[in-house]
Amino acid sequence: MTDYSDLSDRLRTRLNDLLERAEIIEDDLRHPLEADSSEQAVDLADDEALEGVDEILRAEIVQIRYALQRIENGTYGVCSSCGKEIARARLEARPIATRCIDCAD
Repeated sequence: MTDYSDLSDRLRTRLNDLLERAEIIEDDLRHPLEADSSEQAVDLADDEALEGVDEILRAEIVQIRYALQRIENGTYGVCSSCGKEIARARLEARPIATRCIDCAD
């Protein structure tokens, strides 16, 4: 079994960073709208952009959790399409990869 502890550490660090950022965004989205209608329009536009960023963060959080689960159960580094080993260099470049470079096309 290959040792992926370094990649696990990187994934956990990234996960913690994303969770903190998502919490900040969610806190910002909970703020009440300004009384001024022009300010409300700006707030709504900002909120829409933040919701998009939050959605992207949440998707990456799910992918990282899935990668960490695969490390724990011993299936990390195995292509989900063909079953071959995913090259270490690919995993270092993209630790959430689930497919080898040949199947990633």
